[in-house]
Amino acid sequence: MATGRARPTFAADAMLGSLARKLRALGFDTSYYGSGEDAQLVRFAATEGRVVLTADRELAGFARARGVPAILLRGGSDGKRLSEIADAAGPLGLALVTGDPLCSLCGSALERVGKAGVSAEVPASVQRSHRAFFRCVRCGHVYWKGSHWKKLRSLAGRLGQKQLATNNRRGEDGGSAGEGDP
Repeated sequence: MATGRARPTFAADAMLGSLARKLRALGFDTSYYGSGEDAQLVRFAATEGRVVLTADRELAGFARARGVPAILLRGGSDGKRLSEIADAAGPLGLALVTGDPLCSLCGSALERVGKAGVSAEVPASVQRSHRAFFRCVRCGHVYWKGSHWKKLRSLAGRLGQKQLATNNRRGEDGGSAGEGDP
């Protein structure tokens, strides 16, 4: 893990729901602000020490003018947006180290559960082909390591490699962002 750099928490605006879900699945504490005024989002981010993620140039400027860090995302895909976050992380002093996956819906912790504990909620074909299941401690949503998981781990690996490349260009210790399973 990179030393001397803070692990970020994010506040994503209404245009970034898909990105917020991916960041949570990668273990980043990400609040999704689906509705409300820009000023409310910025106050929330300031109070909680979060970095504002937005595709809205005015919102990014509004946040920065109030001393709240903001990353303006221009990419059209979540992969490109993650890359932009990685590029902005260094100058903001943020360490993009993935953590244990969080519920992509509500951002709460996941706990491992046995097949018997999810038999009524998971299709039989999934139960036959998977051994590990996880349930959100707050909303109860059930997860397993299917094809979506592999895509997210690939994104995490690319995010980690980009962070390492950025750190190496700056002459810093890059840590182990994105390595291994959470």
